[in-house]
Amino acid sequence: MVAPKFSTKPKICYRPIRPSDLETLEHIHTKLFPIRYEATFFHDVVNGCDIVSWGVVDSNRPDGRCDELIGFVTARVVLAKESEIVDLLGYDSAKSDQTLVYILTLGVVDTYRNLGIASSLIKEVIKYASSIPTCRAVYLHVISYNNPAIFLYKKMSFKCIRRLQGFYLINGQHYDSYLFVYYVNGGRSPCSPLELLAAIVSYLRSGFKLMAARLCKSDDRKISKWAKCKESHSLVSPTHNKRNLAVECTGYDVV
Repeated sequence: MVAPKFSTKPKICYRPIRPSDLETLEHIHTKLFPIRYEATFFHDVVNGCDIVSWGVVDSNRPDGRCDELIGFVTARVVLAKESEIVDLLGYDSAKSDQTLVYILTLGVVDTYRNLGIASSLIKEVIKYASSIPTCRAVYLHVISYNNPAIFLYKKMSFKCIRRLQGFYLINGQHYDSYLFVYYVNGGRSPCSPLELLAAIVSYLRSGFKLMAARLCKSDDRKISKWAKCKESHSLVSPTHNKRNLAVECTGYDVV
């Protein structure tokens, strides 16, 4: 991908989204996303009502709009036990205090894409989630045809956990969604049946190797003892009878 050209080098700055950003925030969402968000959503974002957000501006814009949003990310803290991914978390996800951070929207205007802004915004969300002791993961949905976003989240080490059929309804048509998860603070997914089977096979394989090693060691010991017995037999005087020979081998596990 080729980075856009600017008459002056952009100076990217990150700041909280403010009430004065309301109109610009609505405009960018309308331009970037096929989904239409209600007015209450934007008011909650700019006023910080149960939504955390980060805004991006170019303080070196030649047109003087140095404080106008060029990108953003919005997110919400939710209880793990009330989320749709509770089954994708570890055994302690049912605890009442376990939380998650759900990314609601993430966008960068076309002119400023391919500058690493989206990656930086995702890192801010991960950093925020990691600072919450009870948080176990960051998660989000991506529409199935948004290949650039899918590539970005995979590059950021998000795990594509499942595909949700018909998750989005846009202009009367259903679209699938991919569910991505990034675990933090020791959060992890429970073992899938395939992972559990692989663990069992690995355990059995290790057990067989250990058993084989012990058998080989035992055989070596028996061979060594038999050799000693033969050596003892070769040293027996011809005057010894069979009983004396048996005595020479007493104490060895001779087969």
